[in-house]
Amino acid sequence: MATMKILCIADEKDSLVYSVNITDRFKDVDLILSAGDLPLKYYEFVVSSLNKPFYFIFGNHHTTELGQFQKNSSMTPDTTFHYHKARFSFGVGGDCLDGKVMRDRSTGLLLAGLGGSMRYNQGPHQFNEFEMFVRLVKMIPKLVYNRIRFGKYVDILLTHAPPRGIGDGDDRCHTGFRVFLWFMRRFKPRYLLHGHVHLFDLNAPRISRYYETDVINIFSSYVLERV
Repeated sequence: MATMKILCIADEKDSLVYSVNITDRFKDVDLILSAGDLPLKYYEFVVSSLNKPFYFIFGNHHTTELGQFQKNSSMTPDTTFHYHKARFSFGVGGDCLDGKVMRDRSTGLLLAGLGGSMRYNQGPHQFNEFEMFVRLVKMIPKLVYNRIRFGKYVDILLTHAPPRGIGDGDDRCHTGFRVFLWFMRRFKPRYLLHGHVHLFDLNAPRISRYYETDVINIFSSYVLERV
């Protein structure tokens, strides 16, 4: 049985990725995902080097270009269930998944994304629990469509912040969202991939299990192998 490989990045540049050897080191990946807090120039390098489908969300840092992508995120009645729209023309070479549900044609994976962190000051792309819940509710029609069309709601939920109580922090900024716990129980993604919480020991455990979902901290970089 073939193994799918996904290069996951978030929060901090990895010297193994940001390298002249990136093509040799990651030539067998099928997909690239970013959980945010990285500059768009970094994405440009990764995508242009590997030439693989790329999806990303924004965190609570490196949000200067956030407004450009939000302007393109509105859905019309004719595009409500149309997954693949034109690529954004801001040089990233990928699709902003923030607040959206998409299907990747090359792998068939069903993806959903919710960027941002818990609100801790008046900075951009921060949300309280209710605000994040509202963002999630807006995705439900597409999730239901996935269930009808593909027999499942979603394969991967890509978030910047972690779920509450699973690898999150004690301070307000790094507190996770409870609504992500409800999402996992209700929509049963195989994976929830998040960043935001830095791992000072890259050999520390990254994976937790919650009901039917593997929750993985993809800080810096992580290669997810999916059979």
